[in-house]
Amino acid sequence: MEPVRSETTFPRQYARTRRFTLGEPRSFHIAADGSRVVFLRSHGAEDPVNGLWVFDLETGEERLVCDPRQLHVGEGDLPPEERARRERVRELAEGVVAYATDPNATVASFALGGRLLVADLRDGRVREVPAAGPVIDPRIDPAGRHVAYVGDRALHVVDLEGSDRVLAAETDPDVTWGLAEFIASEEMGRFRGHWWSPDGRSVAAARVDEGPVHRWFIAGPADPSVPPVRVAYPAAGTPNAVVTLSVFGLDGSRTDVDWDRDAFPYLVRVRWAEGRPLTLLVQSRDQRATRVLTVHDGTGRTDLVREDRDEPWLDIVDGVPDWSEEGRLAFVVARDDTRRLVFDDQAITPPGLQVARVLDVGEGAVIAASEEPTEQHLWHAAAGGELRRLTERPGVHDGSARGDVVVIVSTTLDEDGPTTSVWRGGARAATLRSFAARPVLQPRVGLHRLGHRELRSAILLPPNAQDLEPRSLPVLLDPYGGPHFQRVVRARSAFLQSQWFADQGFAVLVTDGRGTPGRGLAWERAVTGDLATAALDDQVDALHAAAEEEPRLDLSRVAIRGWSFGGYLAALAVLRRPDVFHAAIAGAPVTDWHLYDTHYTERYLGHPEEQPDAYRRSSLLDDAAKLERPLLLIHGLADDNVVVAHTLRLSRALLEAGRGHRVLPLSGVTHMTPQESVAENLLLLQVEFLRETLAA
Repeated sequence: MEPVRSETTFPRQYARTRRFTLGEPRSFHIAADGSRVVFLRSHGAEDPVNGLWVFDLETGEERLVCDPRQLHVGEGDLPPEERARRERVRELAEGVVAYATDPNATVASFALGGRLLVADLRDGRVREVPAAGPVIDPRIDPAGRHVAYVGDRALHVVDLEGSDRVLAAETDPDVTWGLAEFIASEEMGRFRGHWWSPDGRSVAAARVDEGPVHRWFIAGPADPSVPPVRVAYPAAGTPNAVVTLSVFGLDGSRTDVDWDRDAFPYLVRVRWAEGRPLTLLVQSRDQRATRVLTVHDGTGRTDLVREDRDEPWLDIVDGVPDWSEEGRLAFVVARDDTRRLVFDDQAITPPGLQVARVLDVGEGAVIAASEEPTEQHLWHAAAGGELRRLTERPGVHDGSARGDVVVIVSTTLDEDGPTTSVWRGGARAATLRSFAARPVLQPRVGLHRLGHRELRSAILLPPNAQDLEPRSLPVLLDPYGGPHFQRVVRARSAFLQSQWFADQGFAVLVTDGRGTPGRGLAWERAVTGDLATAALDDQVDALHAAAEEEPRLDLSRVAIRGWSFGGYLAALAVLRRPDVFHAAIAGAPVTDWHLYDTHYTERYLGHPEEQPDAYRRSSLLDDAAKLERPLLLIHGLADDNVVVAHTLRLSRALLEAGRGHRVLPLSGVTHMTPQESVAENLLLLQVEFLRETLAA
């Protein structure tokens, strides 16, 4: 098929704007004194190079502090650790992609092309600091005098004059100091591995020993002269990296932190705030127990502050543990089928308000939470339990907060993209400019509660739907449908791809079933021991209920598409319910849960040696002989998250069972598919497949 090259087509626009993320303000840091907000933003909708910006609350002005192009510093040959870090955080941009500041946001440190740069955020001066690099994750100390960074697996500290020394290093190539291991960054949301003390005199650093982790090999068969990349991948049931923590003083001292690592091997969070002790959150491998620990200065001994236990697992919530101004521990617990914020053990938020994230803790806390799963709002929760909602419009609201300054990023069904506003003392101070593209299509989203479970769903139709006869539209289900991610939210930008498929002549149905977040703990835990049955049943139920509400749906022509868990769900649908689904597109699907990582997989299915039936119930391989519908498998050969072995094993099983299918390998593509030509043509090829198989 000859791809459409017009820049005004949605696939082209979607690809060139990197999913409409370029030009948006992002990565906010608020000065402790409330004087300025630091953020990243590129110059345009198709400009991938982020600059470092400052918004001054006193003057109301935005200032560009660093434009990487003016410094003539390109990406260069990024070290593999930095490439891996960007993959874990799903980074789509270039230029300044991460930075760190002192508490009052007077100075910032960041890396460009492996070089260390420091910017004065008051006068805008930017200079390079000589470092032993290539530099990874540089972090300025709270006093603004030193920068800690990782280079060649070692933890360095350099002063602003360029005097560089190694704080922690080993000759063992399996050991790294100061970086997050794969499991922490992919599954726990911990993307860093070193933390400054509040006084800037010492650094806590994680030591990661990947020696016990099994090695896998990611090949690039399109170029047979390039050797495979050797990666440490902790698949379900296999050893994890050994993670420990030490505190290094700038005076040369070292203190190893001691906790029961046999019982609590996962280092989930590290917090070191002004006036508070070094605080850790650790977790058991079965994820049914967590402990909050504080560390004694100088000895490394830890005290137990809080222990929680629950089955089948305990969730990790970003922003906690933290400490209130009164010295009470802020934490989020599972109680009353709700994730509730507590100070010590006093509940601050009520049953039914699901806390998704804690943005700031002071006298009270600013949280992102939801009462209705299609919406998320920001709230101020006072220490006494009084609640005040900070956002009003129906939609999805997130952001950053510190003191009386709140940055609110709002997406709604009425707007093309996010709107970013800065509030101070309850009053709007400004709206930060966005240079993001306006999509060439406008989603027409109908939100529904379908079936007896009131499944949150969206139905999107072609523009001429009102003129069509009953049962005239082929149906495309477009879910994610699994843990950690919601597709059905009151945000227009969440439905851009779905509307484009609708505009090609399909009725598109998007449903969040059991296992997805936002509807309570019992809802999420319904997939325990079986990731397949409830998730698939809810898609089928939603489809039938949607057909009762929308008579133009033709249930004799139903397809399903998805990526990652959504890809798994799509392949599952045609294998187990060919009576309902007539074609499927499975992108980067997990087909054999033995091949997925420890922390995610064992949370839902347990250890494979202890729960083999759970893995069999959730696997696609034993169902290969059942395939009787067209199936297109798509997978990036460079994917180090859901490795291509998933698709290849299913393809082999299908071939051995004599079942025809198609495989589209994406050379050099990871789990993100960021490449322009890939992102564009993938959409076009999927529509071609659907039209062919459904005769639409």
